[in-house]
Amino acid sequence: MSADPFAPVIAALRTPAAPSSDFDLNKDVVLPPGRKLRPAGVLVPLFLRDGQLRLILTKRSSALKHHPGQIAFPGGSVDPGDADVTAAALREAHEEIGLDPGNVDLLGATPEHETVTGFAVTPVLGRIRAEFDPVPEAGEVDEVFSVPLDHVLDPARYTVQSRRWRGERRYYYTVPYGPYYIWGATARILRSLADRMKI
Repeated sequence: MSADPFAPVIAALRTPAAPSSDFDLNKDVVLPPGRKLRPAGVLVPLFLRDGQLRLILTKRSSALKHHPGQIAFPGGSVDPGDADVTAAALREAHEEIGLDPGNVDLLGATPEHETVTGFAVTPVLGRIRAEFDPVPEAGEVDEVFSVPLDHVLDPARYTVQSRRWRGERRYYYTVPYGPYYIWGATARILRSLADRMKI
């Protein structure tokens, strides 16, 4: 009987890790103590196809006010009706890509990631039980696509780039895949997972 391909992911989630931040590569940034961050949850949806683990990501609508056109996990801020960050991640994934929460087996979560926009994001990893046809949320999501998990778990595929942001140079991780430029918080969260996995 073949080994569970999800087993290394589950084992990695049990490995202690520190929270991450959009500021990790910018050591000169001093964050104010006592700052208030908005809780948010994102789903890291994994599925098996032809013996290969794959990860679902979205391309945000270019018409959005915040982070237009960026590659992101399905997810968002915790609403008053959400029980917790996991509930928010599942709700948002249902809204953004049409993924039924009942079609997801929760595997665990990674430590919070602080974004430059003031969110404390909890990445929740989930295994998709059965194939489904993604339905991008109109006006929010331009495209839903998948990436081989091995691609984003290989630290050698990451580069550090920079751009000017609010008058200062900001450094961030990137892990491009084909035509998709994966960077910023999404790439940092994936890099944190890659650092905990044995390739």
